[in-house]
Amino acid sequence: MGMILGAIADDFTGATDLANTLVQEGMRVAQVIGVPDSATEIGDAQAVVVALKSRTAPVGQAVEHSLAALDWLRRQGAQQILFKYCSTFDSTPSGNIGPVADALRRRLGTDFALVCPAFPANGRTIYQGHLFVGDRLLSDSPMKDHPLTPMRDANLVRLMAAQTDGSVGLIPLADVMAGADTVAERVEALRQGGMAYGVADAVTDRDLRCIGRAASDHVLITGGSGIALGIPDNLRAAGLLKAAIPPEIPQVEGRSVVLAGSCSEATRGQISRAGESWPTFKLDVERIAEGGDVVGDAVDWASAQPEAHPVVIYGSADPEEVRRTQERHGAERAGAMVEEALSAIAVRLRDAGFIRFVIAGGETSGAVVSALEISALRIGPEIAPGVPWTEALGSRRLALALKSGNFGGPDFFERAFALLN
Repeated sequence: MGMILGAIADDFTGATDLANTLVQEGMRVAQVIGVPDSATEIGDAQAVVVALKSRTAPVGQAVEHSLAALDWLRRQGAQQILFKYCSTFDSTPSGNIGPVADALRRRLGTDFALVCPAFPANGRTIYQGHLFVGDRLLSDSPMKDHPLTPMRDANLVRLMAAQTDGSVGLIPLADVMAGADTVAERVEALRQGGMAYGVADAVTDRDLRCIGRAASDHVLITGGSGIALGIPDNLRAAGLLKAAIPPEIPQVEGRSVVLAGSCSEATRGQISRAGESWPTFKLDVERIAEGGDVVGDAVDWASAQPEAHPVVIYGSADPEEVRRTQERHGAERAGAMVEEALSAIAVRLRDAGFIRFVIAGGETSGAVVSALEISALRIGPEIAPGVPWTEALGSRRLALALKSGNFGGPDFFERAFALLN
């Protein structure tokens, strides 16, 4: 049995998050970087996750790349498609989630798709259509100050409706708790009422599995990685999925580095904690803008540090510093300068013997992986919910952990490298 499930993720860390979920549920998974082509190898993967860098790309580009990925997945035999976006629905009213979902729906010839970014293991839950981060509404969480996708509304029905040309309804928690048959009945009622999307409440993994069972015959599902919890159970019930070999820890020897571009509260806390034990280097964005050799300085600094511990290089900053930088240089250019610098640093550090990378931030991960010219990843064991170790496939063996900015506890960096050791 070849590929059964195809997925399209709008950033690189989200792709590894989803791949990790599927691996934990017993599937053989390959993650490919960018739109695949005829030369892309997936081995014996039962699920393939295509990692795009489309979350904050121009809408037309995001749609074009997503459709190209869809066409490739279908040619490989994918029977069901999952469009994966962040569990905090990172997308402003002019964002890409709605337009991409609309385009996928039309290409697949379906009139309805679920919307469910819930990920209870990381505190993302949905109740009455409102997305919570821990015990706070999304709009009251640190995501309200995200430098690229500030989330000022927690109502997913309203957020989705602002982006799509279809109508959006709600599948309330009472229906989800009543079971898969009730969810299916609610879906049919929404379809009959002309709704193109249904936001599904979910506060536990059990809810997500129930929603997954109800969507066993849906050709398209949209949401966070949590919605994938129920899909492997459907495949087992259909006799399409058997036991998989447990994921292997990447066996690579070399120096270790953290490259952080995320400005999330979680990542800043992780950098602060790591700095108590490990050497850290903060990128000077103003020197980058002036043409200073910040990349060379960072590489020289890292190479001169003792090899016994990882080093941390970061462009992360608190919301006030980000605001000042964006005012001087513009939001897009400010972010691009940090991504370009970290990408160039990654390439030079790899050539200097650093081969174990933890990369914090979705946009940063996309930029670094592209700069390293990695085309595919083998998914390894989980470090923390939503974040596995991966191993680059190809002639140069590298271990990479691609971490969403918001994921992981304060000791995430230490836990990651301890697992390799």
